[in-house]
Amino acid sequence: MTTSHMNGYVTESDGGGGSGGGTDFLEEVVQRHREMAVDCPSELGARTMSVRRSAQLERIRQQQEDRRRREEEGRNRQELDLNSSMRLKKLSQNPKVGIDNPTFEQMEGPGGSIGELEDLLMSLKQVQHSLNDSQSQEDIELVLQLVQKSDFQKAFNIHNAVAHYMNRPSPPYPLTDHTQSLAQEALMMAHDSVAEQEMQLEPLVPSVNQSETLTQWGGETVKFVRIEKAKDIPLGATVRNDMDSVVISRIVKGGAAEHSGLLHEGDEILEINGVEIRGKDVNEVFDILADMHGVLTFVLIPNAQTKPPPIKETVMHVKAHFDYDPSDDPYVPCRELGLCFQKGDILHIISQDDPNWWQAYRDGDEDNQPLAGLVPGKTFQQQREAMKQTIEEDKEPEKSGKLWCAKKNKKKRKKMQYNANKNDDFDNEEILTYEEMALYHQPANRKRPIALIGPPNCGQNELRQRFLSSEPDRFAGAVPHTTRSRRDIEVNGRDYHFVSRQAFEMDSAAGKFIESGEFEKNLYGTSTDSVRQVINTGKICLLCVHTQSLKVLRSSDLKPYIIFIAPPSQERLRALLAKDNKNPKPEELRDIIEKAREMEQNYGHLFDAAIVNTDLDKAYQELLRLINKLDTEPQWVPSSWLR
Repeated sequence: MTTSHMNGYVTESDGGGGSGGGTDFLEEVVQRHREMAVDCPSELGARTMSVRRSAQLERIRQQQEDRRRREEEGRNRQELDLNSSMRLKKLSQNPKVGIDNPTFEQMEGPGGSIGELEDLLMSLKQVQHSLNDSQSQEDIELVLQLVQKSDFQKAFNIHNAVAHYMNRPSPPYPLTDHTQSLAQEALMMAHDSVAEQEMQLEPLVPSVNQSETLTQWGGETVKFVRIEKAKDIPLGATVRNDMDSVVISRIVKGGAAEHSGLLHEGDEILEINGVEIRGKDVNEVFDILADMHGVLTFVLIPNAQTKPPPIKETVMHVKAHFDYDPSDDPYVPCRELGLCFQKGDILHIISQDDPNWWQAYRDGDEDNQPLAGLVPGKTFQQQREAMKQTIEEDKEPEKSGKLWCAKKNKKKRKKMQYNANKNDDFDNEEILTYEEMALYHQPANRKRPIALIGPPNCGQNELRQRFLSSEPDRFAGAVPHTTRSRRDIEVNGRDYHFVSRQAFEMDSAAGKFIESGEFEKNLYGTSTDSVRQVINTGKICLLCVHTQSLKVLRSSDLKPYIIFIAPPSQERLRALLAKDNKNPKPEELRDIIEKAREMEQNYGHLFDAAIVNTDLDKAYQELLRLINKLDTEPQWVPSSWLR
């Protein structure tokens, strides 16, 4: 049984295949993770749906009616029925019972304030006539002009009004001496109003945008959850069918469900916004939620299995050593959430709760992609790749003779050697998955060596030589070792390190050489110590190495920056070589391009950058830009380099 996804739907098909423990393992993964991503696209309008209560909710309603009936009977026995309240009847028949509260008397009209202003003006004029000196007369005249201004009159009226009511009795007299009894009856009235509304589904859930309410019935807990999903944030949950139940299978990082913390894996969904979910296929759930947005109301049966409180996970940064396309993966639990990536991409792993399917963001996509994507877990990827290799070997035709025996023995040896948890060397050599990374900013006085790699005639040697010639104070090459005799014009330590054959072979056996070889019965090699000597001078060491040297170079403490120099198209490559008076044959050009393809396929996961050499001057400028960037920006390096 395999799971496929077409246009957002989950379909199943029976297919043939080999049997065995490996296939059973993959089938178990598929069966365990038949999921569908549910979401509420913001561009779709809200759909008005009739409330159709499930059998569980009908039982809740019946229980609430019974409780309301018992409460009403209790109130009748205690003679607290509001309709028979003698106090309220008496108040309604004689609404004037009690004394008036003077605080609520009508305010004086504007006439009184106008009269007070006239009195003030009259008083000022009388005072003016009784004064004899000219200075006092001028002062009174100024006061009269002020009083006659409209702004002063408004302020005067406000002052009088405040002063008038500040002198009123405080606190005011009560309306009645039966306040306590009336408050008790009003409280019972509010209780009845709330109890009547408990029969309805919506008021059972608090009116806040995100909330959780638990209700007990029949010894089982039902949970009401309200989640507000913003237009730009998906719900971020997947569901699967378990018999006739629809169960939350996965909470995806970055979604509204994860932010709320109210939905959990294993919760059974009974209803969403009044629509019954039990008995529906995950594709139907997908269609239902596609027409919903805004506040979503879930009716759930919580997962019975208690889980420890979530631990804040540390983000793990990895470099992908393989290409991945979820559309070609029959085992991805939810194809809509699968994260596509290429060899060399940096992935930020934010959740490893599911060991088979991690949740991750691709470096640079965190702000543009709200939901995390699913990527194969390391162990799962190793297991299925090892299984794929074994199946492919089983399908190879059997041949007679020694070759048949050798192939058969090799196949058996691989089957016996592979163990995802015990044989790390086999994993690293044969099955490429992920490499844990960390950011590193090179010190100003300790530059990282630059390793150029590429097929012959692609320009890496010419680029290296141009840098050494143009900026000798900044760039230098490592002095190689050799066993040949020193010539008269050569200086030991400047041109070569001249050593005996025995010393050379001892250093080679100790792994001190990045690469070495023999030419005309003399040994030559570049050692890590020679590179380290250049680094200690503060210069940048430029190397041109073969692919076989990358493992030694990366396992050292040199922290190399590896740049792949790739050839252009066949015609462009011919033109570049013609500038150097080279006239390669068409098959030679094809060999160069094929060699580059093989190098990228087998060693591309080790490259930090790649330059397509369409023009030597442009390639030089691009290489210079990459080198300068090492001084200004931190770079991703294997975390093992920093331990």
